[in-house]
Amino acid sequence: MNKRYSLKNVNELSGGDDEFTAVLVQTFLEEIPPDINSMVEAVNSDNPQLAYQYAHKMKPNLQLFDIDLLAQIKQVEAWSKTKKPKEQIIPVLDHIVSIVNGAIEDLKADFK
Repeated sequence: MNKRYSLKNVNELSGGDDEFTAVLVQTFLEEIPPDINSMVEAVNSDNPQLAYQYAHKMKPNLQLFDIDLLAQIKQVEAWSKTKKPKEQIIPVLDHIVSIVNGAIEDLKADFK
């Protein structure tokens, strides 16, 4: 099964330091789940500004682990600046949640 993340960027940043890599993974696993939940909650409670903040905050971590969601994150950011109904962004949000949760599962399995 293909991994839903890559350590290519992490390894470049860490210079191959396994301990530092483990810290980056642990930080990702601690920060991203609450951020994802908060972004979903913000959309569901029709708070586009807060949704934007969480989407924007997650971008660097997703890019660091090569989780290809930049286009979808940008869609959430763009949606937050419009007056469009939340129903228009929910399919994109569901996709983000699905991909990120899969990457989290893979990371947890690989870094027990």
